[in-house]
Amino acid sequence: MTAEGVSAAIDPLVKSSALGTKVHVAVVDVASGDVLYARNADTMTTPASTTKLLTAAAVLDARGASYRLSTRVVAGDEPGEVVLIGGGDPTLATTKNSLFPGAARLDLLAAQVKKALGGVEPTRLLYDTSLFSGAETAKGWDSGDISFGQVSRVQALMVNAGRIKPIHNEFGGDPRSSDPANAAARAFARLLGVPTSAVRKGKAPTAAASSAPSSAASSAPSGVVPGQQLGVVQSPPMVQLTDWMLEQSDNTAAEALGRQVALADGKPGTFDDATEAILARLTDLGLPADEANLYDASGLSRHNGISPSLLTQLLSLAASGQKPALSAIFGGLPVAGWSGTMHKRFVSPKPNQAGQGVVRGKTGTLSGVNTMAGTLTTKDGRLLVFAIMASGSGGAVTGRAALDTVLVKLASCGC
Repeated sequence: MTAEGVSAAIDPLVKSSALGTKVHVAVVDVASGDVLYARNADTMTTPASTTKLLTAAAVLDARGASYRLSTRVVAGDEPGEVVLIGGGDPTLATTKNSLFPGAARLDLLAAQVKKALGGVEPTRLLYDTSLFSGAETAKGWDSGDISFGQVSRVQALMVNAGRIKPIHNEFGGDPRSSDPANAAARAFARLLGVPTSAVRKGKAPTAAASSAPSSAASSAPSGVVPGQQLGVVQSPPMVQLTDWMLEQSDNTAAEALGRQVALADGKPGTFDDATEAILARLTDLGLPADEANLYDASGLSRHNGISPSLLTQLLSLAASGQKPALSAIFGGLPVAGWSGTMHKRFVSPKPNQAGQGVVRGKTGTLSGVNTMAGTLTTKDGRLLVFAIMASGSGGAVTGRAALDTVLVKLASCGC
């Protein structure tokens, strides 16, 4: 496979009007490091959800694959008061459901709290969301992104990524709570037997010097010390969270994980701090972070810009084994015709079915924008990484089909 052969094979397809009026492409052979095709490869363009690849790499590098997010409850300052502390876990569930496999659950947390209180009934619930701060929506989001169910307000406490019901639809249609943290707190209050009228936003007291009860704490529930932990539940490991985020293209999960990069670096959990921390991590990994301009961690913002070259260099580094934490990215990449956002890709027209099981990629879709970055195996067994970022197509369906056609040709050309 040569650069000349690849260019001859896919250049006519890349220039097709069906793909769009502006197309940026990079294709790299992983084993040799050779750039096999480049078109506007170093120029930033709208990435849509391929942004999530940068977020996944940064949070895996910052936190590690085994890191878990904790949702805690501590004793409050007043008698009968308990405090639910959001730990930034977007997958937190109320009870067992099939949306997030292995998710931490509020019903199990409530059982811990009841046991810790020794039969004393809590009478008031505070909820603390101070882990995240700043704006709850990003610059460049469309006005309908929340109302249509593409994303929720970004808060440190929520259940089912802010959804009212535990369902997932890649292209929206998942109704979201207007105040996810309050909705989660009210759900927890019901599990504890606390009236929802006794739920309000607040701040957890400073952690007690000792977790053991003391005689000085007789006014607190069951004699526990204000700030004493009464229960904790933990999310699945970070590698599973990034798998879900990439496979299902969950925007809220991406924003929550982006904030973990900032928090790991000792910065506040804001949009600006998250995006700055992500780019700083990429720089530390030796990647050209100056070829990205981020306003969010999910790719919903139309102000974002990423070059295809940055994406292929990231994927090449992850495939090289030099940074083992980054290799976990590939477990979350959807498989063409099989999983996640690629489940229905490479299905039609019929010639595109040759890409099923061969192409793995993070898709990206905004109005007028179709992108994909990932890996494919050629018919002669070579592993390639690619990024195709197109905009200005006449229709989403025809644009995606044209993009898929390029990858099928790349995999089968023997060029």
